[in-house]
Amino acid sequence: MQNSRRQFISSTGMLLAGTALIPRNLFAAYKTNSVLGIQLYSVRDDMKKDPLGTLKQLAAFGYKNVEHANYIDRKFYGYTAKEFVKILNDLGMKMPSGHTVMGRNHWDESKKAFTDSWKYTIEDAAVCGQKFVISPSLDETLRKTYDGLLTYMDVFNKSGELCKKSGMKFGYHNHNFEFSSLLNGEKVFDIIIKHTDPSLVAQQLDIGNMYGVGGRALEIVKNYPGRFELMHVKDEIATTVKGEMNDGYDSTVLGKGVVDVKAIIDEGKKSGGTTHFIIEQESYQNITPLESAKQDLAVMKKWGY
Repeated sequence: MQNSRRQFISSTGMLLAGTALIPRNLFAAYKTNSVLGIQLYSVRDDMKKDPLGTLKQLAAFGYKNVEHANYIDRKFYGYTAKEFVKILNDLGMKMPSGHTVMGRNHWDESKKAFTDSWKYTIEDAAVCGQKFVISPSLDETLRKTYDGLLTYMDVFNKSGELCKKSGMKFGYHNHNFEFSSLLNGEKVFDIIIKHTDPSLVAQQLDIGNMYGVGGRALEIVKNYPGRFELMHVKDEIATTVKGEMNDGYDSTVLGKGVVDVKAIIDEGKKSGGTTHFIIEQESYQNITPLESAKQDLAVMKKWGY
């Protein structure tokens, strides 16, 4: 379900009027080498049991970049920021992005300021060398009304300003409600895109999460050129069991599902502004999560990434 990642993280521890407003040099900046990595939520149970051993296996597969999904009490998978970045460095790995849900407890509305908890999140992300601090969900209470969502998009932009002071960007990662929920007749996803400053807030497009509710990533990338600096690379298959999004689809090894993954990531690289391609798989069809990660990486390499 759309809340599972948020639950996992807690339990285990301005306007863009049109593309004409995007500076031309923004697209020029995207002509850099792609970053290929894995979201560690893909191997969440392994990371919970043996984070160091799991990272070693991922490094042996050939992964050079990871994206965390576990930051609790100022620790990543039980390690302080300094300890965790040393582990990654010793393995020849980097962590350019990470997931930490920004919620009501991180913004003091009365003071119009971020709480220490969110400031520590930014501080520790910088220690780890992150370029992006990504919130992977948006609490339902913050998106009940159109005006309420617009107010929180201003908080998104302020978070971007805070991250910028440490040389990073704030980011947002979609699930599926952004494409199935309407406010004032407009999809929540479109509201988020239009009311966040692209110079401060990066969009991480999860190309699989949207599929079961009719979202089509290729169309979205073309509609919003230059807006998706990061992608969650994911394929989907129909399922009769309760999956991650609870919408009739669940993730699978790249190339084995119904999503035209290669066309989407190629378009992302061509016009979407995408430089960071992060593999994520959340269900495994009778193979282990680590074997899935190994196969996913092989497919991406075959595709030239």
